[in-house]
Amino acid sequence: MASERSSFETSSSEVSSASSPRWEKSGTKYVVSIECLKWSSYSDQRTGYILQTGDIVDEIRIGRVILSSPFRGGENAVQKILHSSFSHDDTSIQVRVRRAGGRFAELNACIVPSERRNRYILRAIDDPNYEIGFADRTESECLTLQASRNERMVNKLAMTQLQDGYVPYPWERRMKEMLCIPNSSVIFSILFLPKASDKGGTRYNDLGDTLARAHAWIVTSQNSGVPVRFMSVQTESLLTKISGETASSTVHAGSLSDLSNLANTSLYGFEDYHGVDVGVMRAVRLWFSPLAGEIPIEIIIQESDTKLGFTISRNGEGFIFISSANHDDPEVPAARSGLTHLHEMASKAGKLLVVSSISDEKVLPWMVSRTGSIRCFDTTSISQKLSLHRRARVPFVLHLFLWDKFLNLSAAARTPTPTPTAVMKSSDSAAEDTSFRFHSLQLDNNSVTP
Repeated sequence: MASERSSFETSSSEVSSASSPRWEKSGTKYVVSIECLKWSSYSDQRTGYILQTGDIVDEIRIGRVILSSPFRGGENAVQKILHSSFSHDDTSIQVRVRRAGGRFAELNACIVPSERRNRYILRAIDDPNYEIGFADRTESECLTLQASRNERMVNKLAMTQLQDGYVPYPWERRMKEMLCIPNSSVIFSILFLPKASDKGGTRYNDLGDTLARAHAWIVTSQNSGVPVRFMSVQTESLLTKISGETASSTVHAGSLSDLSNLANTSLYGFEDYHGVDVGVMRAVRLWFSPLAGEIPIEIIIQESDTKLGFTISRNGEGFIFISSANHDDPEVPAARSGLTHLHEMASKAGKLLVVSSISDEKVLPWMVSRTGSIRCFDTTSISQKLSLHRRARVPFVLHLFLWDKFLNLSAAARTPTPTPTAVMKSSDSAAEDTSFRFHSLQLDNNSVTP
């Protein structure tokens, strides 16, 4: 081992002849010190045991070779030793440092190339995010750095910023595996525009009126048997052009004193850089969801089917629902799919069997206009499309609101495959059906039998 150390020190003395002029000519005593290059949260947890900027290098071990201070040639000589060891695949290194008060600390690391050409740094073995280098400093500079370590950490804390970024996410797989119905959300909304208070549409009721109408709509829906729950409500700003009387009747937010007038205003205006009057209409968006999620029901059409066996209607709040199902003929599609039995269960519970979509096309109400009319789907067009499904022998899927998550659906309905919900079988039925019977085209009870 002595011969190895002697050989190593001889190599060190040879490279010192090419050392920096600073190390040779200056009368000041320089030492090789540590320069911390990269830090990590794991390093912070063991601050007392890791090397830090300003620590004085006391000893370097590479394999069984030991190199002790003082290091002739300084940091340049150490770099040449690191280069020689790395070239011979001897990259394991242990560094011991000295601190004020006679304290010592050690680091086990490996030699890795730096971004600078022919320069090397050390990377901790137990923490690859912690890296150090070497630097020439006077001993007094090192002691000053060690004494000001806490102050420097505080300054670095003030300058350090959190970093953000983008990470990939398997949306398609999550939407398929994690949702009750693959690729289908059970979170819905309806937008309420402020109601015009005059025929010309130049003035509108305030925000409180819009909120009250949204509240009345969801409460009335629940009382009528629609199995929905209120989730949230928010205001939504819609940009529109205004001019003339409409512009003069709105609040212009040209100063801070005008901002207090916007709290309950449904429409206000401002002038853009081109002198165009721009209006901001404050609508209300109400979010709701079914009480117990949804269930998909697949309607299979056979050659002998002359009717589907159920009637669709629309209530006053714009929801499409199954108003009746055939209980007499067990061979109609409604009975075979279990829709008839599910309708019977809803009737006993006092709930409407609401249809949210037909073959992935949403049929829920989605907006209330400035006149107060609810924008929703027409039962006649829905019935015609379902009739075309029957004539073309093309199956379709109805998504229905559920009202109780503890329902025993094992004999209620047939779900399309593949879905994570249970496959259900058809059961007995008990109601009359007449194909294409138009009950009423009024908004409050618009019913059609396909």
